[in-house]
Amino acid sequence: MKKSLISGMFLAVILIAGSLLLAYPFISDGWNRLHQTHAVMSYTDTVDQMEEEAYKHMLEAAYDYNRKLAERGVDWNMDQKEMGEYYTQLNIDPSGVMGYVHIPKIHVMLPVYHGVDETILQTAAGHLEATSLPVGSGSFPAENASFPDEGGYGSHCVISGHRGLPSAKLFTDLDRLTEGDRFSLTVLQETLTYEVDQIRVVEPTDLSDLQIVPGEDYCTLITCTPYGVNTHRLLVRGHRIAGSMDDTAGESWMLRFWPDLIIAMAAVLGLLFLLIVLMIVTRKKKPH
Repeated sequence: MKKSLISGMFLAVILIAGSLLLAYPFISDGWNRLHQTHAVMSYTDTVDQMEEEAYKHMLEAAYDYNRKLAERGVDWNMDQKEMGEYYTQLNIDPSGVMGYVHIPKIHVMLPVYHGVDETILQTAAGHLEATSLPVGSGSFPAENASFPDEGGYGSHCVISGHRGLPSAKLFTDLDRLTEGDRFSLTVLQETLTYEVDQIRVVEPTDLSDLQIVPGEDYCTLITCTPYGVNTHRLLVRGHRIAGSMDDTAGESWMLRFWPDLIIAMAAVLGLLFLLIVLMIVTRKKKPH
């Protein structure tokens, strides 16, 4: 009886460990999505409470920052003073969130933070410091833009995200995007829509495709590739277009979260079922 009990307990431990291992990516990603949702909602609430004058001043300062950046050119080796100026831009609270990126095709909506520190990229997207702020050139309103940018100086912001993490999907499916797909950036209350027009794989040190092009308003999404190897960088560039995305832009966070939640719940229920069966079998083997 003792041997049977020990065998049953050992099998139970194996089943629990295996089930938790299988469920971990779904549970962890779901947990991270909840945190991402909270960060986005907290950001929008804070923006909604801003005074009109403060809002206008912050947006104009961001436009001015982009104009000066375009005039002097991108400097990938920012000094301490430049970094200090950068971190004051679009800084509405201590969280460091400057907006959020939405990619309907791959069901991604992530808060975008200042900088690309590893601590940020583990759970969210980051804005590459040396590039244009994600507000465009400011020569036209976000909702009724006319293109190309008649202001002439252009802008090119770069948003970075990890892929292949066991704890969060983030930009894992970025390689599914094709030319013509759309994504958007929302900063303050301004939503800018971009249409993918170029997809490239480059060496990590090749920054030529991230330069500002006069008269163009670009945003590039960047992640590591190939999947799990990460020796190169996948660059998905979009040019800004007038109007907004289709109805999928408004799909709810819960609709994106439900599939993973269902899988995680199914794994837990399956584990409980196996444990119950194991307990019944073990009891039947006990002598009366």
